[in-house]
Amino acid sequence: MLNKHTVEKIGGTSMSRFGEVMRNVIIGHRRPEEYYNRIFIVSAYGGITNLLLEDKKTGAPGVYGRFAMDDSAWEQALENVRQSMLEYNRSFVSIGLDQTAADEFVNRRIDGVCECLHDLTNLRSFGHFDHKSFLPQTRELLSAVGEAQSAFNSANILQRNGVNARFVDLTGWKVDSLPTFDNAILEAFKDIDLSQELPIVTGYVKYDEGIMTHFDRGYSEITFSKIAVLTKAREGIIHKEYHLCTGDPKVIGMDKVKIIGHTNFDIADQLSDLDMEAIHSKASKDMEQCGIPIRVKNAFDPENPGTLISCDYISPTPRVEMICGRSDVVGIEVVDPEMVSKPGYDYTLLQSFVDYRISYVTKTTNANTITHFVPSKKMPIEGCMEDIRRRLPQASIYSFPAAIVSIIGTNMKIPGFLSKAAKALSDVGINTLAMVQSPRQINMQFIVRREDFHKAQISLHRALVEEVE
Repeated sequence: MLNKHTVEKIGGTSMSRFGEVMRNVIIGHRRPEEYYNRIFIVSAYGGITNLLLEDKKTGAPGVYGRFAMDDSAWEQALENVRQSMLEYNRSFVSIGLDQTAADEFVNRRIDGVCECLHDLTNLRSFGHFDHKSFLPQTRELLSAVGEAQSAFNSANILQRNGVNARFVDLTGWKVDSLPTFDNAILEAFKDIDLSQELPIVTGYVKYDEGIMTHFDRGYSEITFSKIAVLTKAREGIIHKEYHLCTGDPKVIGMDKVKIIGHTNFDIADQLSDLDMEAIHSKASKDMEQCGIPIRVKNAFDPENPGTLISCDYISPTPRVEMICGRSDVVGIEVVDPEMVSKPGYDYTLLQSFVDYRISYVTKTTNANTITHFVPSKKMPIEGCMEDIRRRLPQASIYSFPAAIVSIIGTNMKIPGFLSKAAKALSDVGINTLAMVQSPRQINMQFIVRREDFHKAQISLHRALVEEVE
C-alpha cells in the first residue's frame, strides 16, 4: 500500500535557479502545514558535475579526467570547481542563504578532496600501485561533491524561509562503512517524520557497489526511484526546466509543440533508448513494478499538471505523442553473402558488440546485410569493427554517420500512417536511409542523414501533430 507522500527530483539546470524553484515548487501557494509529506532529491547546480568529471556533451576533461590522465592540472581544475561553487553561494544570498556557513561547507569538501587526491598521487608515484584500480573510487568521491553543496544550500535557504527542512547527506563523506544501497537509504530515513520535516536529499548515494560504477551520470534518477520505492511514495515527480512535449521546442518552436499530458512506462523506455532525458530506464522500471506513477513537470510553470507516466495508459484516440530522435548515431553495416539462412550468424556478430560493451539503438536486416545503429559517443567503434572482421573474415564491414528520428505513441495503429510519415519526409526532399517499425506500432523509426535531422523532425511534427485536429 502506497503512502501519501511524494518523492520529487529537481534537475541541475533548475537548481541553478533555486529562488524560482523555491517560490514555484517548494513553497508556492501552500500553507505552512502543506510544505511536508514530500521528499526532494537534488542534483548539483548546472555545470558543476561537468567541471568535476568531464563535459557531458564535449567530453572535455574536468578534475577526474585530468587526474585519470596523470595531468597535474587537476589541482587547478579543482580550484575552478571551488570558485564556481562559491559563485553559486553568492548568487543565493539574496534569497536567504547563510553564505558563511555555505562557503565553509564548500571549502571543507574541496580541501578534503584535494588532500585525498594528493595522497593518491603520492601512492601512485611509488610504482607498486596500479592507479586504474582506484579510479572508480576517485570518480565516486568527486561525483558526490556537487549534490552535497546543492542539498546543504537548499536546506539552509528553506530553513531561513520558515520551512523545517533537513539536509540528508547520503554521500558518505568520511564515513568508513559501505552499506547496501537499500540500507544506506533506510538508515537515513528511519528517524525522519515526513509529516513535520522536509528532507532535502543528495542525488548521490555512497554504497558498497558504487552508484557511478552502475549508472554513471544518470545516478540521481536512480536515487529518486530507490527512495520512492523504499518509502512507498504515492507518486514520483521530476521537475525540469521544460515540459515533456510532442517535440523539441528548440527545434520545432515553442509555439508549435504541445504538452503530452499522459503516457505510459513503455513510452518512457522508448525515450530512454533514444537518450532522451525524461527518466532513466532503470529508475522507471523499478517504479513501474511497484505501481508508482511518475509525473514530469515544468519547474517554472507550476500550475500546469505536466505529464503523468503511468502503467496502463493507452491513448483513447490514435495520436502521436512525440517526435524525437538522436543524431549521434553510427551505422555499422555487415554485408556477407554467406549469412543467407545461416543459423547463429547474428550471434557471432553480436559477440563483438558484447565484448566491446556497445549497445545498439536499432537494426535493419535483409538476406545478406545486417546494419546496427549505435551511439557514437565514447563508443570503441573501430575496435568493435576490427573484432567483427576477425570473426567474419569473408564479410565486408562499413560504418557511416546517421541520425534516427522516431515517431512515438501509445496508440498509433492507424491505416496509412506509415505512408503519411514517409510522404512528409519526401515532401521536404529527405531520402530515408532505412525505416524500422515493430508490429506493436508504438515506435516508428526513420534513419536519415545527420544533416536532415532537424528538418525531418520539423516536417514530421507538422504532418502528424500540428495538422491533426
